Amino acid sequence: MTARLHRLANGLTVAVEPMAGVETAAVGLYAAVGARSEPAGLAGLAHMVEHMVFKGAAGRDARAIAEDIEDVGGSLNAWTARDQTVFNARLLAADLPLGVEIIADLIRAPHFDADELEREKSVVLAELGEARDTPDDIIFDHLQKAAFPDQSLGLPVLGDEASIAAIDTGALRGWLTEQYRPDALVLAAAGKIDEEALLRQAEARFGDMAPGAPPAIPAAAFAPGVHHDVRRFDQLHLALAFPGVGYLDQDAYALGLFAGVAGGGASSRLFQEVREQRGLAYSVYAWNHSYADTGVFGVYLAASRRDGAKALALAREILARTADEMTEAELQRGKTQAKAGLLMGAESVQARCDNLARGIQIHGRIAPLSEGVERFDAVTLAQARAAGAKALGGGEALATVGGKLAKAA
Repeated sequence: MTARLHRLANGLTVAVEPMAGVETAAVGLYAAVGARSEPAGLAGLAHMVEHMVFKGAAGRDARAIAEDIEDVGGSLNAWTARDQTVFNARLLAADLPLGVEIIADLIRAPHFDADELEREKSVVLAELGEARDTPDDIIFDHLQKAAFPDQSLGLPVLGDEASIAAIDTGALRGWLTEQYRPDALVLAAAGKIDEEALLRQAEARFGDMAPGAPPAIPAAAFAPGVHHDVRRFDQLHLALAFPGVGYLDQDAYALGLFAGVAGGGASSRLFQEVREQRGLAYSVYAWNHSYADTGVFGVYLAASRRDGAKALALAREILARTADEMTEAELQRGKTQAKAGLLMGAESVQARCDNLARGIQIHGRIAPLSEGVERFDAVTLAQARAAGAKALGGGEALATVGGKLAKAA
């Protein structure tokens, strides 16, 4: 069935994708702002706002929010990224209005109680501690810091002890007032939807918001750097980053395919050579992530401290060879994997809702899945090799966790 886009008079986007054969629906409010928009000294603010709205909003306290959504068999969730914050609900179709109501209350009428904030800071600090004790989690924050030093894009989403302590209720309210503006918001729904009823509710819940856009996001620039976390763990964790491209860049799909061929699965060059043939790492893979203005192409490895340096050296060698020698057969396999992942990942109502909103935030319009399939199909072998070579030639950031990196034998 056809997805449709509407815009309220104040600029807020409403997108609906009806799906046949389902009895449930997903709805979410997708804000195109995240951790990279935070003011200096308040890293973690976007994430703290996401936590605090669930402590009470409008006529509900935290218990009532949880009970009201679960009384109808639904679920409510949220997450914060560097360039996006999302609040969503999954419910039976008849209960979709409740999901919209609660989501609207969360961002329009949160209580933001000062005592609750102090208690929630302890929860977030515990979350931060758990992340720091998980090497294959915290290494990506270290890598982001190494790749984007002294920039908002390089700061951790969770913040740190000092920035969390500095957050007060005024900062929470200021964040919602400044950042949650209609031009940056998409209300998306997928599944069994009464489209006209959803539009009426969107107007009632969000139509009185003053029009406008949030402040411009600070530009980011990749800069080669190094971050070593020398705490000892059972394994040495290593991550490399190279400059990627923004999601609208002409090389975005080509670099994604290069990442897939280099380290996207068990048939990839990195997995076969580093793990299967040489046994130098238990886990090894490559990825490509884009933001509006930049991106990161990266490689992660988990190896013994004895083998870490050799695994890293081999990974660099394999990346260079892939840029020079990638074959047409490898590219076609990469295309098939990418297209399958795109299509398989869009079969649930929640995934459809997420993809619908993200496509609008990236392209400013509904971007059908077929468009992504066509973009992958259009990439030539020369383009994939060139995109990889360009990334590898742009400098390197390195992060390690688990002890000092010994010299390769």
